[in-house]
Amino acid sequence: MRPYEMSVRAAADAIRARRLSPVELADSVLERAEQVEPRLQAYVAVVAEHVRRAAREAENDIAAGRYRGPLHGIPMGLKDLIDVAGAPTSASSRVRAGHRAQADSTVAARLSAAGAVLVGKTHTHEFAYGLTTPQTGNAWDTGRIAGGSSGGSAVAVAAGTALFGLGTDTGGSIRVPAALNGVVGLKPTYGLVPRHGVTSLSWSLDHVGPITRTVEDAALVLTALAGHDPRDPASLTAPVTDYRPAADTDLTGLRVGVPRTYYFEHVDVEVEAAVRHAIDQLQALGARLVPVEIPMTRYIRATQWGLMVPEATAYHERTLRTVPELYQADVRVLLEAGELVSAGDYLRAQRARARMRQEWARMLREVDVIAAPAVPVTAVKAGQETVAWPDGTVEGVSDAYVRLSAPANITGVPALSVPVAQDAAGLPIGMQLLGRPLGENVLLRVGHAYQQTRPTATLAPSV
Repeated sequence: MRPYEMSVRAAADAIRARRLSPVELADSVLERAEQVEPRLQAYVAVVAEHVRRAAREAENDIAAGRYRGPLHGIPMGLKDLIDVAGAPTSASSRVRAGHRAQADSTVAARLSAAGAVLVGKTHTHEFAYGLTTPQTGNAWDTGRIAGGSSGGSAVAVAAGTALFGLGTDTGGSIRVPAALNGVVGLKPTYGLVPRHGVTSLSWSLDHVGPITRTVEDAALVLTALAGHDPRDPASLTAPVTDYRPAADTDLTGLRVGVPRTYYFEHVDVEVEAAVRHAIDQLQALGARLVPVEIPMTRYIRATQWGLMVPEATAYHERTLRTVPELYQADVRVLLEAGELVSAGDYLRAQRARARMRQEWARMLREVDVIAAPAVPVTAVKAGQETVAWPDGTVEGVSDAYVRLSAPANITGVPALSVPVAQDAAGLPIGMQLLGRPLGENVLLRVGHAYQQTRPTATLAPSV
């Protein structure tokens, strides 16, 4: 196995045992980026000299006995909404041309303290306001979308140009690209990972989380990220824990909720079959399957848009009025639409969210996790605008992808996307696991147990 193909855990073990040096790992990742980046465009820029310098520093620290833990010397990509002191944070937008961060975001500072090595900033749909990341090609088929808005981070991890990445998730923007590129994506509980220094799309829906190749890797990264920061008003004061899952796969006694409604409606037949097979695997590991009814389904989309659209417009109010021509057309339309949302509509969306949180809490008292598709369809072709369903319904691509991910953003519950299969075209399919607030340990345990039943994941071909 070449170093860039390793999981974070495997690379960390090899580095600690002196079987692999951070410099060798960095060189392998940079060589891989040189090969595939011209086709994929996952990065805004790869900072090769910084990578080599940081890798040498990590190697020297480890040799001197200053080992910082499992992320020390591990190459990563950060979504281009995440501030790194002295580096551009462009949000993949002309609006931010020339902008450089004055200080590290909380998450960048924590990863730096853990010894991780930044390969570069990864592309996002402009200001995270979309689910395709049009600059970036899917790691399995470059003629298809990467998913968004954290498409660059997901593609980098899937292609081997980073061993892990960070994304943000407002309506599914970690889980959607993770599912479409065959990697793991974790949206933590709202407020568990601080957002200070991260460009906002919608402050009451935004989350920061890891994109990795394995569930165990996601747990390692989350352990470094989680913890209170008073500079983020939504940051939780919950105690920091070690999220690494146990090695055993026994799920005896665990209750897995299987939705009767919503999550299996308007879902591609191959996606449904693959996810139901994965759920059967959880049952084979000892879990008990419990049918559940998803509450308030008719209000999910209206609540998501009723919260996100006015909050995004409020964030962009000044630049939307001074330099509107610098926005991409699709983002500008959404920002202008936000000016038409009334205060009454926004307050009704807030009330609906409060009720939805109550109903989800009630449902989650009956089960430990919910298992469902992460996305209703695999990666569509670049430029495709709609998805046609067998009953004659036509759905916009963004609407289709956000439909199954938005509930976790509205309610703030943690959600994990895990690859489970590939369709007939060879495109990845993801299963989504949702849990109780601060229930990351359970989600990661279940996802890790499932992954032990599958052959070792391979990197995307990046053709």
